[in-house]
Amino acid sequence: QVQLVESGGGLVQPGGSLRLSCAASGSIFTMNVMGWYRQAPGKQRRLVATISTSGITNYADSVKGRFTISRDNAINTVHLQMNSLVPEDTAVYYCRLIAGANYWGQGTQVTVSS
Repeated sequence: QVQLVESGGGLVQPGGSLRLSCAASGSIFTMNVMGWYRQAPGKQRRLVATISTSGITNYADSVKGRFTISRDNAINTVHLQMNSLVPEDTAVYYCRLIAGANYWGQGTQVTVSS
C-alpha cells in the first residue's frame, strides 16, 4: 500500500514563500514521477510541476521562475519551493506519484492573502 503524506501548506502574504513536502511510503517502483498539482475553488485540478527519478522537471507556465521542484530519491520525498507567491496561487495542493499506478496525497491548503 502506497501512502503520500504532504506538509508545509499555510497562509502567506503576497510576495512570500512556502515550501511543500511530500513523503511517499510503501512499495514504490524505482523509476517513477512525483509532482504537485493544485485545485482552486470551482476549478479543475491542474499541473504545477513534476520531476522524474532522473531529475527531469516540468512546470506550468504560470509558476516558471517562481517555483522549484526537487526530490530525494533515497527517501522518496518531493519538495516544492514556492517563491513570489501571488493570490492566484491560492489552492489545495496535491502530491502525485506515478509508479505503475497513480497515487494522490490528501492535499494541503495554500492561501496567499494580505
